Amino acid sequence: MAKSGSTISGVADRYAGSLYELAVEAKQLQAVEKDFVAIEKMIASSPDLSRLIESPVFSSDEQLRAISAVADKAGIKGLTGNFLRVVAQNRRLFAVPAIIDAFRRKAAEGRGEVAADVISAHALSAAQQTELKTALKGVAGKDVAINLTVDPSLLGGLVVKIGSRQIDTSLRTKLNSLKLALKEVG
Repeated sequence: MAKSGSTISGVADRYAGSLYELAVEAKQLQAVEKDFVAIEKMIASSPDLSRLIESPVFSSDEQLRAISAVADKAGIKGLTGNFLRVVAQNRRLFAVPAIIDAFRRKAAEGRGEVAADVISAHALSAAQQTELKTALKGVAGKDVAINLTVDPSLLGGLVVKIGSRQIDTSLRTKLNSLKLALKEVG
């Protein structure tokens, strides 16, 4: 069951929009964002949970039972827990990572911010994050909400994505460029 990027994006935007409106109305925006951080960590650290979310083999009842057990064990209750159950019942668990991204964008827009996905070679200190936010604010012209991911394979530097713009200052990319340049010379 192949899903095209635009189909997932459309589904994610609709679900994220509905959840965002409910969260604002219930004054639970921060709670949902916190729950989504926990969910992302669980998906990243559990191949079984990833398979449950991505695989079309599981029935909606199986997905519902499994996601309910995971949410209960992780302490994800209220609006986020109910939302995950609805997504599972509607067989849309495959879109959860995209829903989380879309929700973050909507929440950032609601606060007058722009969301930036930042990948670094190592964890950034609070001072470095503040400095990065300030620099990105100068580029974007708005406050910036940073979604930070660590990828040691970058070797050094950062990859920053704001909307459709990407700034790649990673050492890995620079070394690959140098390697290509040296191949052209020889």
